[in-house]
Amino acid sequence: MKNKIYHREKYLSKIRPFYDSDIVKVITGVRRSGKTSILKAIISELESRNLSERIIYLPLDKRGYKNIVTPKQLEDKIEEQIHDSDMYYLIIDEVQNVKGFEKVMLQYEEEGYSIFLTGSNSYILSDEISTKLTGRYLTFEIYPLDFYEYLEMKKFFNKSIKENIFDEFNSYILEGGFPKALEFDDFSAKQLYTNELITEIFNKDVKTRNRISNKALFERVQSYIINNYTSSFSLKNFYDSLIKAGIKTKLTTIKNYIEILKKAKIIYECNRFDLKSKKSLLREQKYYLADLALYFSTNVDNSLNYGPSLENLVYLYLVSNGYQVSIGKIGNFECDFIVRKQNGDYAYIQVTYMMTGNQKIKEREYRPFRKIKDGYPRYIISLDIFKDQQEGVHHINAIDLFLGKEVI
Repeated sequence: MKNKIYHREKYLSKIRPFYDSDIVKVITGVRRSGKTSILKAIISELESRNLSERIIYLPLDKRGYKNIVTPKQLEDKIEEQIHDSDMYYLIIDEVQNVKGFEKVMLQYEEEGYSIFLTGSNSYILSDEISTKLTGRYLTFEIYPLDFYEYLEMKKFFNKSIKENIFDEFNSYILEGGFPKALEFDDFSAKQLYTNELITEIFNKDVKTRNRISNKALFERVQSYIINNYTSSFSLKNFYDSLIKAGIKTKLTTIKNYIEILKKAKIIYECNRFDLKSKKSLLREQKYYLADLALYFSTNVDNSLNYGPSLENLVYLYLVSNGYQVSIGKIGNFECDFIVRKQNGDYAYIQVTYMMTGNQKIKEREYRPFRKIKDGYPRYIISLDIFKDQQEGVHHINAIDLFLGKEVI
């Protein structure tokens, strides 16, 4: 399994047009989401074009490279492998391990090299590189495996797949989509790996890169956000609850701790959009997890709550496929997602576990759509087998959506 690389075409197809461009390709995402495998797939494709001698690959978190920690050491290592003035493919994994790497990259970008960089968090996009490379870099966000990739990767490595697709979907929710977890067949082994991974994320991408003055408070904020994923979050209400519990802090401190979780790519923030005023509402955001394993591997109770789980997976499906996503406010009602497609069109989405046989839930899901007066399409995504097509609303089975059998 270690020598085989599953090519994640979902992301490679986006990066491939820029292989030979001097635009810097920044590949980011939560730790262990598969960024290194993406790089190796890119290298494999370049090698298939007989470009092996033009590739400079530096995995800065691997043995033999960990001692490269200064810009001078990085530049010297690159120069060792340059033998002429032609263009090279400079591929650096975990580039943020070198403090001040930006100046080195700027130098080679100006010389026309094709540069690929990975980092486990948004610290890779420092103020310096963002300022000096404006218009000269593209960011490609890599997420853990979606359900389609999860199944395809299991097939690729000859892993057994349950006959009942719903059973396999349940396993996916509990196990998550971190690629390396697929190496282990035993569920407890998967959870042990994921627990260690999460510890690694918090230690390397959170604690060591940030000044956290109150670790107990930070862990409380972190736990609350993770355990209440997909729920409306009010910074002021959370702050008031802490004060009421006798915990002294500041709103700015809580906000800073949430920003740390966002920068580590542990959570993603989704803001509300008011359809009447056509403005974003910055209060009461929702937070979605980069992977559901972040919740299930840190909680004793593994009973599935399909509502939040499904909503989180739909959110990840949308953003990983290039949709712009916000939460819709329609008067007193809320639409789970307003999405803007790449062609500029909008769509409205409600997500629910099941509607079949429950008129109350059905009414709840249809009601916000009745307040929408424009002609953009409306969707309800659920796990229902039989579709309930009413009032011009498209009803989609979530698993069919994730497997590409349905589209939005």
